[in-house]
Amino acid sequence: MTAPENIASLLRFVLVRTSHPGNIGSAARAIRTMGFERMELVRPARFPDPEATALAAGADAVLDGAGIRDALVDGLAGSRLALGLSARRRGVNLPELSPREAAAQALAAAARGDAVALVFGNERTGLENEELALCHAMVRIPSVDDFSSLNLSQAVQVMAYELRVAMLEDAPAAPPPPLHDEPPADAAQMEQFYTHLAQTLDDIDFHKGRTPTTIMLRLRKLFQRAQPDTRELRVLHGILADAQRMAGMAKGGEWRGVRGEE
Repeated sequence: MTAPENIASLLRFVLVRTSHPGNIGSAARAIRTMGFERMELVRPARFPDPEATALAAGADAVLDGAGIRDALVDGLAGSRLALGLSARRRGVNLPELSPREAAAQALAAAARGDAVALVFGNERTGLENEELALCHAMVRIPSVDDFSSLNLSQAVQVMAYELRVAMLEDAPAAPPPPLHDEPPADAAQMEQFYTHLAQTLDDIDFHKGRTPTTIMLRLRKLFQRAQPDTRELRVLHGILADAQRMAGMAKGGEWRGVRGEE
């Protein structure tokens, strides 16, 4: 069980495709006031930037420690639970949580020693479906239907506040026991597996000309629910590699598959 003082270090706030540097600074201030410091920035339009520093209002350590990533999967690397904030219901079939429910799940995961990512999208478009598909659940702040869009830093503040309140409760509920003997594979390992799975489905002509998007989203949901560990992923990679090899032999062509870590 992770000590309470270390739980905050396992929680990261991931901002994706941020347009305005001021929102980065305001978000840094928002999480710092609630006792968090970890921030990841995925393809920010402008950063570092004086406006970000000004609106951070002294939360310079958060900005200085922020990772800058080229892809969301890099910002999620090492995390075993990713929760995506979205103002609207999307076409991605994910469990939907309130901020309070999300905070409870995030802290339960962190108490088990799992790294957790809270993912926030671009100010104008939010998270794209492809980005939400990398998450285990979607979090909706219950705003009014006719004016549902919060400023990015306000959404960050809401989630940071809910996490802070849950951490300060006098008698928090005990976290559930681990679901597995081994910790689940992290986001980067799962993305490697999904890439291999998609390639194998193409190699065996599973889709037969139909678009693979829907089936891959459903398979992502299945494996996110299963939360395989690294040893289980190696078995799955081996199965996929053998399927590719057999498909290559049947077609009389070269096998172009990839194996997972041995």
